[in-house]
Amino acid sequence: MTLHRVLIGIGSNIEREYHTRQAYHVLNQHFHNVKVSSVYDCPAVGFEGPGFYNWVASVETPLSLEETYQLFKQIEAEFGRKNWHKTPCSRTMDLDLLCFDNQVCQSPVVLPRPEILARAFVLRPLAELVPNERHPVTGKTYEALWQQFDRTSQPIQPIAFEWSSTQA
Repeated sequence: MTLHRVLIGIGSNIEREYHTRQAYHVLNQHFHNVKVSSVYDCPAVGFEGPGFYNWVASVETPLSLEETYQLFKQIEAEFGRKNWHKTPCSRTMDLDLLCFDNQVCQSPVVLPRPEILARAFVLRPLAELVPNERHPVTGKTYEALWQQFDRTSQPIQPIAFEWSSTQA
């Protein structure tokens, strides 16, 4: 069985502590070798709304890219996400497929996800979780990309988050 390495950006700004814990629980139900970054408190970007809890996970799966993408959409829907359109808005649970192995593609989702290079709430947790891994297009490590990033433009704050108290 071939396992694919998947990097996932996760966020919530509706009942964010609850949905962050649920996302962690669901990832552990569906995937192997789940590793997570710190959780960051981040302001909403692109719309007026409450702040987000954002974090990144690394998982392994035998599922294909398409199957993984569809599973994320199914999980989001199970937690009340109905708005997959491009307009920024509040979310219960957002599971963004950032990288699938080192694939570069446009369908079923753009990979690597463009937000990696544009959003502190994606790049900072990636630089923490997989600092020496390389972005599939730029070839730079996530740590190097974070060091070059304009951090003043998008403030984010790591928070103390106890994964051990996660409940099913």
